[in-house]
Amino acid sequence: MTIKADTKKAYQEKAKAQLDKLNAQIDELKAKGEQAKADAKIQYQEKLAELYAKRDAAQSKFQELQQSSEAAWIEMQKGFETAWTELNSAWESARSKF
Repeated sequence: MTIKADTKKAYQEKAKAQLDKLNAQIDELKAKGEQAKADAKIQYQEKLAELYAKRDAAQSKFQELQQSSEAAWIEMQKGFETAWTELNSAWESARSKF
């Protein structure tokens, strides 16, 4: 199965936009956490650490996706989508908690 270059590029652009949006949301959560009281700050810091780790994993998968050959594209896409799902779940959990 071959994937057209424009399909791959469109997918990469969409993935990058999603990562950029979530990065902005994480930064917003961080700003709110910095304003929280001392006891709540610990919870914010723990959630932020989890979000940063999952974001870094998603960004790493995205970079692999960008550098993948046509033959490896499908596997790279699956890996990125798994990392993205984990990151998005962590974000939703953090957002609902705070």
